[in-house]
Amino acid sequence: MRRLSVRKKLTLWITALMMTLVCIVMAFLFGVSSRVAVQSAQEQLESFVRGNLTGITMENGALQFADSVQFTRSGMYLLVYNESGALLAGQTPLSYPATVSFENGLIRPVSDEEADDVYLTLDFWLPFGWDDGVWVRGVVQQPELDDAMHRLLDLSLLLLPLVVLVSGVGAYCIVRRAFRPIDRIVAAAGEISEGRDLSRRIGLPPGKDEISQLAAAFDQMFERLERAFEAESQFTSDASHELRTPTAVILAQCREAEQHAQTTEEYAEAVAVIHRQADRISGLIGQLLQMTRMEQGTTKLSAEQADLSELAEVVCEEQCTVYPDRDIRTRLQPHVMAWFDVTLMTRVLQNLLENACRYGGEQITVEVRQEQDEAVLSVLDNGEGIPEDQQEKIWKRFYRCESSRSGGQGTGLGLPMVAQITAMHGGTVTVSSTQGLGTRFTVRFPVAPKNI
Repeated sequence: MRRLSVRKKLTLWITALMMTLVCIVMAFLFGVSSRVAVQSAQEQLESFVRGNLTGITMENGALQFADSVQFTRSGMYLLVYNESGALLAGQTPLSYPATVSFENGLIRPVSDEEADDVYLTLDFWLPFGWDDGVWVRGVVQQPELDDAMHRLLDLSLLLLPLVVLVSGVGAYCIVRRAFRPIDRIVAAAGEISEGRDLSRRIGLPPGKDEISQLAAAFDQMFERLERAFEAESQFTSDASHELRTPTAVILAQCREAEQHAQTTEEYAEAVAVIHRQADRISGLIGQLLQMTRMEQGTTKLSAEQADLSELAEVVCEEQCTVYPDRDIRTRLQPHVMAWFDVTLMTRVLQNLLENACRYGGEQITVEVRQEQDEAVLSVLDNGEGIPEDQQEKIWKRFYRCESSRSGGQGTGLGLPMVAQITAMHGGTVTVSSTQGLGTRFTVRFPVAPKNI
């Protein structure tokens, strides 16, 4: 049994169960059929005797029998005895005992010691006065069950192989149909494990049975695997793309210093260039890792109820020291309380401010307010704006707009990270820009922790 597949084991178990049920049913039929046959004979005998009682009367000391009285019918016999047991009317069966005691109203089996036949006997005392009357006896041979049982047994032995065959085929079809979704699960898992198609899904219709729930769980797992693989591929691609330039600069500076640097100043200049490029690589790797963790769902929100207005004021003060040549203003509604991750929301505001300071104009305005059940954070600059055909592209990794915005020193990851963090808070981020007038970025997320 251990070497058999689950499908074959279930088929055998179902077939064995059907055989057991058939045997139980046959045994039940044997037992019931014998009881039914005897009970049916008793009921017929009682009806026969009672139907003839009304036709037997006594007139002038002589028994009178109506025309409706039947002494024999369908193997049943009617006998009339006097009080002393002498037979007055009727004829006893050949193998019926000569002397049988009378018991009023009781059906009982009677047999002759020298014969194998068993008779059902029913007696009624029919009175004609205070001290006169006759015994009316009904006799019928008890049904012979052996022949019927043998025929039923022969039929059972004939049908049992057919029942086993039909049960086995039916069980196999049922099990095969029930295991069809599992075959789809195995096929999908096999293709994914071979790396051929990570977008493969089982796609069973929704249901409450265990296999449908299992298939849904596998689909969710496959989706997470696909996202993880895509995030890994994206990280590898992004890292190889963005690290190529600073790595080339570092190698070039090293060769230049080795071949041509002769003074301390020349070595110091080469080291400064290498240091700047190393810082750029470190920051880029840190941002890529954080974005990858957020995509894979390994970065969890540490949400708490905090004052968004106070957070914006603190971040704006810090940015004023970093960009002293920018006029950063605030329009903050006091005490806008909301549930959010303070660290990640600080990163959102920092990225938006850095983006505005690098690419926008000299004047930047930060707004915080509450609109119904949403907290709203806006960063507005008076720069040249973003062309309309590029506004959808700024959310892609490493994308930088043309004209003045392409001259910044950013990594091209700030705005995609803003979109990811906002989505983790169950919110949205939008951009509204008019060339020559400026750009507004608006972040909205629920005040209450709905999707956090």
